Amino acid sequence: MKTKAAILHGVNEEWKIEEVDLGDPVEGEVQVRLASSGLCHSDHHLRTGQSPAPMPVVGGHEGAGIVVKVGPGVTRFAEGDHVVTAFIPACGVCGPCSRGAQNICDEGAGLLTGLSISDKTHRVTLNGQGLTQMCLLGTFSPYITVNQASLVKIEDDIPLKEAALLGCGVATGWGSATEIGGTRPGDTVVVVGIGGVGINAVQGAKAAGARYVIAVDPVKFKRDMAEKLGATHTFDSMEAAIPAVGELTWGVNANTVILTVGEIKGEHIAPAMAMVAKGGQTIVVGMGDFQAMDVQLNLFEMTLLQKKLQGAIFGGAGPRTQVPKLLNEYRAGLLNLADLVTQTYRLEDINRAYDDMLEGNNIRGMIVYDETDW
Repeated sequence: MKTKAAILHGVNEEWKIEEVDLGDPVEGEVQVRLASSGLCHSDHHLRTGQSPAPMPVVGGHEGAGIVVKVGPGVTRFAEGDHVVTAFIPACGVCGPCSRGAQNICDEGAGLLTGLSISDKTHRVTLNGQGLTQMCLLGTFSPYITVNQASLVKIEDDIPLKEAALLGCGVATGWGSATEIGGTRPGDTVVVVGIGGVGINAVQGAKAAGARYVIAVDPVKFKRDMAEKLGATHTFDSMEAAIPAVGELTWGVNANTVILTVGEIKGEHIAPAMAMVAKGGQTIVVGMGDFQAMDVQLNLFEMTLLQKKLQGAIFGGAGPRTQVPKLLNEYRAGLLNLADLVTQTYRLEDINRAYDDMLEGNNIRGMIVYDETDW
């Protein structure tokens, strides 16, 4: 079928809206008509070249919609099902999946290859040329054809626009506090970077019972949103937060510091670790340049105070367990989805949308599709 997509043809170029050919589902695949797609900073890393992917690439990895076609051998989905995309596939049978670690499924090795899980070919083409689908999804298009491992079925009563956020920003942020972060009642949690991921780390830490939830961001609008959604204190920099964290905790410091800035740099690690208590941890969630190797870290302090520096993807939890859990939190009123979407856009406005993100105008911008797109 013919559809449109936002395509990146090269590093430092703008997204370009073009008509593409989308293939029908093959063995194990599903075609979805999307209602929305979140605008995540990870897609901007493609544009800057900080994340390597074969160009051209169809961006987007945070979406929700309705199944319109089902390929042979699909057992998890039927036409009409409401689904959320998961930027990490979960095949269910590889070693990590079998151990309960769906978020590091072996199929994740192909996220940026552009080749489908099912047959290692391209499902989206432009003038006969295969296009990479970001995270095997490519949600900057109103229709996607993807493997069933990359989808999670949800109930029909969940608003699809907000549900899209579950596939990346909400699951990643919430899980960084509650799953891999292991926040317990009475803990002190510091979240550095209040975007689409960090705001949900704030929500998760609050829901887990943290005594202090401290949000750090240079943008006042984002600090205000953090206070609205659960932060007890806010600061405009880690340098400003460090003495305050010590004072609040009587010198103990934070149990967990969560780094969710849009672009992680080596210089962020040392001040984050300075806020961590003995036996505490810093969780690195944001993405950095894939070529960056330098990290500032006091190894003497790390050893003697038994601190931990921990990477995290999808919040440390599998999509098939985390998305239903988050929907229960939503229904219980503990997870606010509606306030996360601060602006909506047409697909044709995607470059302006990313300008807004870089200027700090959004918690999460979102592309919304309607009948004119389908």
